[in-house]
Amino acid sequence: MELTQAAQAVLEPLGFEVLELTVSGRGKRTVLLRIDRLDRQPVALADVELASRVFGLELDRLDPFDSPFKLEVESPGPQRPLLTAEHFRRFQGLAAKVQVTGETFKGVIGNVSDEAVTFAIGTVQRTVALRDIDQARLAEWPETHR
Repeated sequence: MELTQAAQAVLEPLGFEVLELTVSGRGKRTVLLRIDRLDRQPVALADVELASRVFGLELDRLDPFDSPFKLEVESPGPQRPLLTAEHFRRFQGLAAKVQVTGETFKGVIGNVSDEAVTFAIGTVQRTVALRDIDQARLAEWPETHR
């Protein structure tokens, strides 16, 4: 089982969305897990502690590495990944940094459908199919929680 799927399997029933899971380092590896709450409430320290404890036990059970590892669990933060149409809708009106086919641009999230997102880049509107977005992250943080 892939680690992201393993994290989803144990954390979604607890009300968490797995936004990102990366493994870095050689020898002692670092597993970075970014979570959000499915109910859209702010991620609290207790949430991070619970997700860390539960996913840490799952990693121990799976034993995916042949050397020691360090698990870091974080809230989305200002570099929040945008993965779904719902994510883009939630942050409409804010700037995002987007990678599409090797090109990177920054634009304000405009109209969002289930298949595409329109960005305002200065005075130009650019619509991109969600399937064509290699990576997207918030480029600014909202003044109030969304």
